[in-house]
Amino acid sequence: MSVTMKSSRIAFCLAALLAWSSFAVDSPSPTAPPGLPAGAKFLPNIKYVAGGSERQELDLYLPATGTNWPLIVWIHGGGWTEGSKENPPGLRFLIHGFALASLNYRLSQDAIFPAQLLDCKSAIRWLRAHAAENGIDPNHIGVWGASAGGHLVALLGTTGDVKEFDQGENVGVSSRVEAVCDWFGPTDLVQLAKSFATNKQDEADSPPSRLIGGAVSQNIEKAERANPIHYITKDDPPFLIMHGDKDPVVPLEQSQLLAAALQKASVPVTLRVVPGGEHGGAAFREREELDLLYDFFVKYLK
Repeated sequence: MSVTMKSSRIAFCLAALLAWSSFAVDSPSPTAPPGLPAGAKFLPNIKYVAGGSERQELDLYLPATGTNWPLIVWIHGGGWTEGSKENPPGLRFLIHGFALASLNYRLSQDAIFPAQLLDCKSAIRWLRAHAAENGIDPNHIGVWGASAGGHLVALLGTTGDVKEFDQGENVGVSSRVEAVCDWFGPTDLVQLAKSFATNKQDEADSPPSRLIGGAVSQNIEKAERANPIHYITKDDPPFLIMHGDKDPVVPLEQSQLLAAALQKASVPVTLRVVPGGEHGGAAFREREELDLLYDFFVKYLK
């Protein structure tokens, strides 16, 4: 690693440790979020579906200087039932020459799967279609998400060549992405629903069941349709998967299944098991984890 890259990584990590107090989503704010670097541009509430709802909007953050920036798209978690684009992590990427987008998508109480994936793909197509006017490099778009957002970014990574999920506007523009960072996202909803049942949660009311519109055990085909593993091909983009070894919500096995399937298809993948990591939290803000995150996006998007 060059001295310049090492210095940039140290600066990124130190700033990130100060700025990222939580990976939970805060309440919406009409103004630029805390931690926005000086001079950076904040373009809120952009409709990526014409006439769509507020759940079909994104916020765009652009660096203070330069142009033709690689783009990282943040997709929030919340069990597919809650969460928001406001106050995303990763704003410190702006000072290192990345643009950042953060998007809302329809929640499962309003529309069942694949609505969430269709929205994410619509957002990627909009960002690529409008890349030139926003100074974004359309050939270097990466995605990063946590929990339910991790599930959706994994699907974005493996369905780039699945036309049935590209619907609506800008369908002539690709929704493929060039890098995927999945933080503790679900993969196999059938297995996940069983773990919720083990924890005494009613199966029909579990997040996986609500996502597909009925009890998973009675809708296996619908649940399998939401599994990113089923769409893996050898030309999928590189993956960085990070999952805590003490996650009480999404079992580590979910990420292990995805990593094994990607590896079998010869897709570049790194599975980082975060020591002491729960479902997010402080363990993901340790220096070693932030180094890995920063280096991954530099390697595949810069």
